[in-house]
Amino acid sequence: MPTEPSSDPRQVCTFLVEGLLFGVEVTRVQEVIRHQEMTPVPLSPGVVSGLINLRGRIVTALDLRLRLGLSARPAHELPTNVVVRHKEGLVSLLVDEIGDVVEVDEASFEHPPETLAEGARALISGVYKLEPQLLLLLDAELATQVQFQSNDSRRKHG
Repeated sequence: MPTEPSSDPRQVCTFLVEGLLFGVEVTRVQEVIRHQEMTPVPLSPGVVSGLINLRGRIVTALDLRLRLGLSARPAHELPTNVVVRHKEGLVSLLVDEIGDVVEVDEASFEHPPETLAEGARALISGVYKLEPQLLLLLDAELATQVQFQSNDSRRKHG
């Protein structure tokens, strides 16, 4: 949902995922780091690529390609980590390539186009018309929510 227009321009950290330009509000970004070795998490959802150690903090790394329903990253291509603040801590979004921090004009904001795949459209707050392409504004809070299956029901019955 678009925010109320303000006198301050909105700053967005941009990145590429499968050739598409995405961004999250700069205020949500903790840092951007190169590829990190990951520890796999057994029985985790497919979008969870693993855990990284960020100066002593354990951070879950989510593959944004898979989270958006796009094709898997080729094995020879190493992702970049965009570490974002989530209500429960930090989460790393694995992206193909980092872009720039850009200022966007709220007048160019539009709702997500109907042509986006349903899964991706649910994670996109809207789009900004930039030259030469559209900037898809990722809802960082929704994109970092991953459902883990609970074993509680098995414990109650077993």
